[in-house]
Amino acid sequence: MFIIMEIGDKKMIKRMPTHCGDDTCPSCVIAGDYIFLAHHAGGFEKNDIVYQMEACFNSLKNTLQSVGASLDDMVQIHLYLKNIEDFRKARDVFYKYFKNGFPARMSTTTDFVNPSCLCMLDGIAYKKS
Repeated sequence: MFIIMEIGDKKMIKRMPTHCGDDTCPSCVIAGDYIFLAHHAGGFEKNDIVYQMEACFNSLKNTLQSVGASLDDMVQIHLYLKNIEDFRKARDVFYKYFKNGFPARMSTTTDFVNPSCLCMLDGIAYKKS
């Protein structure tokens, strides 16, 4: 189920269902032509940065497809890493998913709630409606 806020005749904000089991965290929020993506992670069964990065991207891709967009519509992406030593391997995964240019990127390190998590992505996409 998604929630739509209406202002007059215009539907301004659409909140999509959660993708992570937390009802307070929609997978994305659409505001006009912008799609604000929540954190996406996955692949926790393997302690492998490339495997987890691919799981993150596949999750992002699925969320974008659910609202009629694609990774090509990404304008900004945030890469969160547990270990800075994984940066080069994580960055190299971007080549597999972005064939038409890269979105603006911010990268940082952080701790995660799930101790098996090595990386997480979120970002903003733009899709003219």
